Amino acid sequence: MTRQTWTVPGTGAAGGTAEGVAGRSRILEVDALRGFALVGILAVNLLTTAGPPGARDGLAAVHAADGAVVWAVVLLAQSKFYLLFSFLFGYSFTLQMDSAARAGASFVPRMSRRLAGLLVLGFAHAVLLYSGDILMMYALFGLVLLAARNAGAVGAWRAALWVFGAAGGLLLLTGLAASLLDPGELAGSATEKAELTAAYRGGFADVVGANLRALPDLLAAVPLMGGFVVAAFLVGFTAGRRQWLGAAALADRARLRRIFLTGLAVGVPGALFSAAGLAGPLSERWTLLGLAVGMVTAPALSAAYAAGLLLWFGTRRGAAAARVLAPAGRMALTNYLTQSLVMALVFSGYGLGLYGRTGAAAAVGGALVLYAGQLVLSGWLMRRYRLGPVEWLLRMVTLGVRPGSS
Repeated sequence: MTRQTWTVPGTGAAGGTAEGVAGRSRILEVDALRGFALVGILAVNLLTTAGPPGARDGLAAVHAADGAVVWAVVLLAQSKFYLLFSFLFGYSFTLQMDSAARAGASFVPRMSRRLAGLLVLGFAHAVLLYSGDILMMYALFGLVLLAARNAGAVGAWRAALWVFGAAGGLLLLTGLAASLLDPGELAGSATEKAELTAAYRGGFADVVGANLRALPDLLAAVPLMGGFVVAAFLVGFTAGRRQWLGAAALADRARLRRIFLTGLAVGVPGALFSAAGLAGPLSERWTLLGLAVGMVTAPALSAAYAAGLLLWFGTRRGAAAARVLAPAGRMALTNYLTQSLVMALVFSGYGLGLYGRTGAAAAVGGALVLYAGQLVLSGWLMRRYRLGPVEWLLRMVTLGVRPGSS
């Protein structure tokens, strides 16, 4: 099947761009991966946003369907999709390097401005909309990529393995130690949960105050998740340098099948144990170990998702699906922030105030409707504009001029 390409520069994952000179083709399938990842990010974030948070990762199972949905989201989505976005961020970093070189511009000031812009966006996102923001972490750890910009592909790959090994080993040891603790020590108190519920059902100032109080916890998660983000960044950097997502690589279906099958073999058992520990039937004693195993094996399942989708995109029906998903991926940052805005307006007190009042099944069902709407709107916008609105703003910060003026 003939490979479909976009000929207009656009945006990368969660703020990384694949922009280039006019007429430079971009691979539609890669944008489609970003578009697909948005639904996983939405489902995971929803479990926290819909509240109230508890020992079982966000939503208590009011009905059997709610419990099944929570279990499915933990199994299929948790820890998998932010890694896919992180990989694409590192991949897009190399494209930005090439773009700056072609334009004869200094790359370091460009990327520094971009990372600063992401940091500001992420802080505003965390305070006003969703306390589990990932953009600030991307901005901070993007400095690692900036420092490693002259590294070769082999060096970046080895560094990724070392970082992942260290982070994964530490997390597994922490999870094993926590499994020896009394379960009651792992869950927040009923008073804390009640206070949080009251805050998120309150007015705008109450919600912002709760999000500000959550910032230390967000910062505390940086060392925990940072190693996995950096490793994914470096793998994406390696992929960009070796053109793993180029036309020739995507045409190697035998290689994609090996990645797909290996990723399933490693990732599915880990995801099953993680879901059992985080969403039952294992007791709360296994929560942190379940989280650790899930995060350590998540890269394998993320790779399986990517390889499986790329294989499917090579078929007639898959190619049609890729054309639907790709516009959403081109404006992934706008869609990510829009998801948080809609969730805040539905669940927080300055919106409909449904925090803790909606079961997981209904909430995820609503999220799928939102995602479908984003696919339609993204397709409409990308047929008319080169960039999504937030991508346009971030590109202006990156270049220091209005997009299209130079």
